[in-house]
Amino acid sequence: MLRSLVIKPTYAKKFLIEMYYFIKPALPRWLQIYLRRRVVQWKRKALSNIWPIDRSAATPPQGWSGWPDGKQFALVLTHDVETTKGVERCRQLIELEKKLGFRSSLNFVANDYTTPSGLRSDIIAQGFEVGLHGLNHAINPFESRKIFQKQAVEINRYLKEWGVAGFRFPCMRHNLEWIRDLNIEYDCSTFDTDPFEPQPDGLKTIFPLLVQGNSSTRGYVELPYTLPQDFTLFILMEETNITIWKQKLAWIVENGGMALLNTHPDYMNFDDKKMHLEEYPVAYYSEFLKYVIATYRDKCWNPLPREVARFWSSKMGKRN
Repeated sequence: MLRSLVIKPTYAKKFLIEMYYFIKPALPRWLQIYLRRRVVQWKRKALSNIWPIDRSAATPPQGWSGWPDGKQFALVLTHDVETTKGVERCRQLIELEKKLGFRSSLNFVANDYTTPSGLRSDIIAQGFEVGLHGLNHAINPFESRKIFQKQAVEINRYLKEWGVAGFRFPCMRHNLEWIRDLNIEYDCSTFDTDPFEPQPDGLKTIFPLLVQGNSSTRGYVELPYTLPQDFTLFILMEETNITIWKQKLAWIVENGGMALLNTHPDYMNFDDKKMHLEEYPVAYYSEFLKYVIATYRDKCWNPLPREVARFWSSKMGKRN
């Protein structure tokens, strides 16, 4: 059962977070990264009891009897495409995953850049999935109910036009009650634990959640990400290996949960050239996938997000 549809941070924390995102456009990118690295460094020490593992998130939902075909855990791969650079790298990312036998979803921002319809069609034709990653990064749709409802109309238009089932808000902002206004099968705007996000409230579960509809809205399945994001690990924390991914994955497997990973092609360096400030070697991601094959091949179910959402909806209760 969903513990809370929306958890609000303290006023002081919310004020500081919103002030940062208000002045962020005026700051050079290198300064943004520098400031975020300092904050993350401080938070990481203070919050080591809930990150990367919050042990309270391991409790399975009532009535849970396991994944399909007796698999021990689900591995759900998702990618948020933030910029034109990310769009240009999508095909390389897909080829990497195909060669290793994995499938994923790629989520595009509707109005921040152009997403070629041919690319979306090709992604689907190859057995992958396309999702919507909001309208733009500049506006917080949860600033007010009026703003959200206005965005919801346009979001639903894109969902229908693109023929997609899932959604993720930029910056992982969320209000699970309001999200019911969207015509979606699933949402991916939350996490089990991630105190480094602008809205840091974790759902404290490594399993999907069924968000019930009401008389005027439909229900949907919430898919929290449960493995740390690549940007957090490799750009902000400046990690140089995938040890944390391995450790968190082992704990999720032990508890039979859903390992949902969100990475970004924008930050992956595919050509071994000098790393940009916001890049890491794509070899880290490739190494992770190869590690899954070598360690958990027979225990792993690798569904697309819409497949795990439909499985969860049918198994744990019908959506309204």
